Amino acid sequence: MDFSGGGGGGASLSEMYQSARRLLLSARDGVARVERLASAPTSSSYSSSAPLVGGAGDPAAAEEVRRVVAQIQGLCAQMDRLWRSIPAKGQRDLWKRKVEQLSEEVDSLKETLDKHSFRQRKRILEAKERAELFERANGESSHVLQIFDDEAQARQSARTSARVLDEAYETGVAILQKYSDQRDRLKSAQRKALDVLNTVGLSNSVLKLIERRHRVDKKIAYGGMIITVMLMVAFWRLTH
Repeated sequence: MDFSGGGGGGASLSEMYQSARRLLLSARDGVARVERLASAPTSSSYSSSAPLVGGAGDPAAAEEVRRVVAQIQGLCAQMDRLWRSIPAKGQRDLWKRKVEQLSEEVDSLKETLDKHSFRQRKRILEAKERAELFERANGESSHVLQIFDDEAQARQSARTSARVLDEAYETGVAILQKYSDQRDRLKSAQRKALDVLNTVGLSNSVLKLIERRHRVDKKIAYGGMIITVMLMVAFWRLTH
């Protein structure tokens, strides 16, 4: 095809212009289709494996429109060189306006496509941020549940320790009660023995020996009570 100036150049420009107009209409339809795909309902899941924006053909459709726009811009660049070589001023001015108008329409279409791409990138970023926030919320919920579980286990352990301590306290009280009963029985036996000894007329040395043995028994009884109390305190500290 001859793209030189003159009448033939005018015919060549006409053919290129018609081709560019057809491509422009196709590009407009493509942009409209891309925007419809982008505005279509998407999955509400925040999973990283789910689609974030647009349909499955959205990136491919946008790339195809960009290729068509680049082709139109190439044709506009060629037509811009050709209309300058047309000798007739009236025809040259006519083609200048046509090419410039076509270039403006292509630039407007490219700007629309760029804005769409920016919105898509923004949507993807927002979707990723929502997914990360959702994952962090799930992680924090698990952490809170773990804290509740730990506190429940701690309370259960405290109740178990309190129950064991109560049982130990009751055991200690029972032991002390037994010691008290034994002490009362020893006193009664001592009184009976003194009465018997006084009756048979034993010597004072024998009575003193019995009293000394009584004091030893009393110390043993008190020592046993003290040891029992100490064991209870030690057990309480170990369980807490």
